[in-house]
Amino acid sequence: MAQNGTKLLMLIDDEPAQCRLISAMASRAGFRTIYARDAETAIATLGTQDGMMLDAIILDNWVPGSEATDLIAELKSRRPALPILMLTAVGSVTEAVDAVRAGATDYLIKPVAPEQMLMALEAAVENARDDGELRPLTEKISTPLEFEEIVGAAPAFRAALAIAAKAARARVPVLIEGEGGVGKEVIADAIHAASPRAKMPILKVNCGAITGNLLDSVLFGHEKGAFTGAFDRKIGLFQQAEGGTIFLDEVDRIPAETQVRLLRFLKSSEIQPLGSPNSFQIDVRVIAASNRSLEKEVKDDRFREDLFYRMNVVNLTIPPLRDRTGDIPALCRHFLARLANQPGLRSLGITDEALNLLRSYNWPGNVRQLQSVLFRAAVMCDRDALTCEEFPQISSFVAKSGGSEPHLSNSPEGIGITLYAEDGNLRPLEEIEADVIRLAIGHYRGRMTEVARRLGIGRSTLYRKLADLGIDNAA
Repeated sequence: MAQNGTKLLMLIDDEPAQCRLISAMASRAGFRTIYARDAETAIATLGTQDGMMLDAIILDNWVPGSEATDLIAELKSRRPALPILMLTAVGSVTEAVDAVRAGATDYLIKPVAPEQMLMALEAAVENARDDGELRPLTEKISTPLEFEEIVGAAPAFRAALAIAAKAARARVPVLIEGEGGVGKEVIADAIHAASPRAKMPILKVNCGAITGNLLDSVLFGHEKGAFTGAFDRKIGLFQQAEGGTIFLDEVDRIPAETQVRLLRFLKSSEIQPLGSPNSFQIDVRVIAASNRSLEKEVKDDRFREDLFYRMNVVNLTIPPLRDRTGDIPALCRHFLARLANQPGLRSLGITDEALNLLRSYNWPGNVRQLQSVLFRAAVMCDRDALTCEEFPQISSFVAKSGGSEPHLSNSPEGIGITLYAEDGNLRPLEEIEADVIRLAIGHYRGRMTEVARRLGIGRSTLYRKLADLGIDNAA
């Protein structure tokens, strides 16, 4: 780090316009940027005074003078602890896989949003000491899922999904609460996809990643000359989402002035761009998400009570992964199946011992962290199945926590099924059977013929059991 406390970034790119853009983004997070136009200059810069003080490197996958992966490997050999982020073209998963194999800490797909760039940079620097599978990844190799494709059989999770599915067809706002990484954005996508607005856009903004004085402009737009630097008129995300949905992540981080504007919209469906004398009505559904309890934020006078009640018409609380460890085996197989469809990756299994190990970890980053861990393991694995050897950091954490790895056969939970009640006695057979059917519906993504075949019963028997047990088909 530079002596004055400013973080130092080296950008390896030969496009002046992109260099200026990334430098401006990085400066917002307290980075000073130095440049290298090619591989030779980048390697030489490592030996300079600035090069010795670097906190991170960003390189474009089209860097002149070298294959990007060769350059990453060379940089890592000289500075193993230095975080390296690669910018790759849209959809270039092959380059991303090769970059991670070469030693890249993270990768970003262009065009990259400013808030995404800042989060990736900050995460890379904060986690620079992590040198294994637990290093976070910014990008998600996934596509939006519909409700029947979302994996999870834990009762609290299925209950939240059932509420979400019922609320999808209404216009009312939805508030999704839960720790970071539990899948709030996945559920927001599913709500939009199941709504009458599905053919219209769903636009997303991370409110916590945008400074307060810019968030108003991003959401509601501004007129030319509305403030210093407003050289042109800008259409806000609310207006761009007309007829569709807007997803406000980390809504608890919205500053007070923007809370007033959002409250006005929820009351009257009206927005007023900054600097405009006029307001106008738009038709947009709001889905908000928060890592914190908004009710507690209200009590602590950090969030408007009237806005909370306007936003909290439908409330979903998503449990953390540590509270539904029975879902981990199904989630692992789901993610590995999706990863197998990506260029540069292949179909992989996972051993029971590895599943036991993953269930023993407490997953502070929740499902998002699990997906990232599996991606890194799949990239580096040269066997046909993931074993405990692919997860050395998790093995170390589990060992340090003082526990031996549990065996599935001795665990009070089956794979996704809780066998025992809180008092230590077995649960009623009817409840266990209902959970088994829910698990099968989730595992086979709602394909009822396949569910019936795998359970060894006829479709008519399956539907009769659904009715008798009070199970929704979407559960």
